[in-house]
Amino acid sequence: MLDAVRQEIAVTSKTLVVKVGTRVLANDDGTLDQQRVTSIAEQIVQLLAERRHVVLVSSGAVGAGIGRLGLPQRPTDLAHLQAVAAVGQSRLIESYNRALEAHGRHAAQILLTADDLNDRTRYLNVRNTLLALFQYGALPIINENDTVRVDELQRNVGDNDRLAAMVTNLIRAPLLVLLSDVDGLYDRHPSEPNAQVIPLVTQFDAAWREFQRQPVVRAGANNLSRGGMASKLEAARLAVLAGENVVIANGRRPNVLVDIMTGQTVGTLFLAQGPAVASRKRWIGLTAQPCGRLLLDAGARQAVEQQGRSLLAIGVRRVEGIFQKGDVVAICREDGQEFARGLINYGSEEMRRIAGQPTERIIEVLGHRPYDEVVHRDNLAILS
Repeated sequence: MLDAVRQEIAVTSKTLVVKVGTRVLANDDGTLDQQRVTSIAEQIVQLLAERRHVVLVSSGAVGAGIGRLGLPQRPTDLAHLQAVAAVGQSRLIESYNRALEAHGRHAAQILLTADDLNDRTRYLNVRNTLLALFQYGALPIINENDTVRVDELQRNVGDNDRLAAMVTNLIRAPLLVLLSDVDGLYDRHPSEPNAQVIPLVTQFDAAWREFQRQPVVRAGANNLSRGGMASKLEAARLAVLAGENVVIANGRRPNVLVDIMTGQTVGTLFLAQGPAVASRKRWIGLTAQPCGRLLLDAGARQAVEQQGRSLLAIGVRRVEGIFQKGDVVAICREDGQEFARGLINYGSEEMRRIAGQPTERIIEVLGHRPYDEVVHRDNLAILS
């Protein structure tokens, strides 16, 4: 069924990020489902033919490696997990490239870690590479670099969901599509009687609170996937707060991408929460991980959060962590609740000395005052 809101989003989304989960691509025994890989690739080819730009974030390296090596189960130690991921990554890209080359397109492999996006220069380098690949008509295929990021292999979370949201913000894509093995966000656990997919979410916070009241929905993933609905909602939050739209849908559904991009009512659509956020503030507030925290008094919180003012030292009540000038820090209320992030003008040791001091006393305390503001409003991103 066509939907007017979805049709408008589809028409205006000339750039999109598609994330495909392990459960979409792997058979029950862990082997790669080549037919489904081909289906996803051919659907993307159709979108490229419509002069759209597409970035694919694809899980499945470990699952593909398990299948290629004929292993009975997923390894449990890190060294073997890394080895399986390395074998599987080559298989995964080969499979996509074979399907794309049949239509005159090419796959471009990009392996990323969190550090690549935390660092501003590397972050921009990734962006420039993606934009250049668009010019060549190639399909960028991104995956978490499991062979070097051992912490990602150990955690039972959907790292590629978050990575897809970061890439969405990196290239300011108007639409993020998260494909899994579920039809969307349900109003209760899918196994319960009369459970229904929620077709539209206009207020993300309300949907998130409702989801948290249903802990059974957040049950752990199976042995082939590190994701789950919780990680997909967190990824959706990062995108909608930046002013972009998100669809969570079933990647096993035939022609799911084509149907989404023609305005069909498929999966759950999360509408953007407010206007699009500037690129720099997306990186500050929604991508780079904070190195420390500043806890503010009520007056400073109100000035920053509600009046759009810079943060001054006098409003800082406590400094936590170790950071350098130019690092991203979390800006929190007195109770520790984070509400903003920003680029700090002073290192942590200097901040501890000037916290709570009026601006005119900074030079007395430090012997110099390179900045009046602790965090300038141009380098602040409000998270709520």
